Amino acid sequence: MSDEQSIQKDDAVETEQMERHTKLSIFMHWFNAACWLFLLATGIGLIRNADLQPVGGWWTDMMRGIFGGGANLLLVHEIVGVLWAVVFLVYVIAKAKEVVPFLKEIFTIDPKRDVLWLVNKGIQMTLGYKALYKLDGILKGRFGYKPEIPDQGFYNVGQKMFAIPSILGGVVIVVTGVIMTASNVMLENTAPVQWAILIHFLTVGFVFAGLLIHVYMASIAAGERPAFISMFTGKVPEDYAMHHHKLWYDEVREGR
Repeated sequence: MSDEQSIQKDDAVETEQMERHTKLSIFMHWFNAACWLFLLATGIGLIRNADLQPVGGWWTDMMRGIFGGGANLLLVHEIVGVLWAVVFLVYVIAKAKEVVPFLKEIFTIDPKRDVLWLVNKGIQMTLGYKALYKLDGILKGRFGYKPEIPDQGFYNVGQKMFAIPSILGGVVIVVTGVIMTASNVMLENTAPVQWAILIHFLTVGFVFAGLLIHVYMASIAAGERPAFISMFTGKVPEDYAMHHHKLWYDEVREGR
């Protein structure tokens, strides 16, 4: 039996569930998703320049019609943006004991192990497990190559590659958003405001591109369905944790 068949067979068998996400972290995840969708929809609606409008003028007209004009649309966009930032600030302060380990986990990268994971996982997802062993036969151990997919912790490096720019991008979006909002009352149309507008829109576009990949990997990619379900239930099957997040799985098992 191949490794792929073995994993598929294991995934098909019901196993004990492991706690992965708290109710609060699940709420923050979906709160963030809801705010992002709303802010993206209203933000695009604020763009009047036809050359910069990514979906066409009809969206701008529709959004402004729904909210009764551009001024109201901007106000609602700013209110939700402030709410989003304040809720996360309170969460970070109130739950620092949870947030600090999370950030440490996200920003911890093992170059040798994680680069190999990216290479092998990419090959496995596109060409299958057999291609990994064919490549191993070609390289014959050169460059330290091994056909196995390296073990990962609570988050794999693919998830970290989305989380890191999302966190940093979120900070940039909030800071530039504050500058843009302040321009209505004090900064007016100054150079910092113009730069803030440019950086704000570029950062949103960059993070949104990563978000599309994140949504695909979390909800559509084969083998990742338990991770998606865990964002509702807070739990994952033990066999999934063992195959996809073994370093974390071993930590939990040792702590039992």
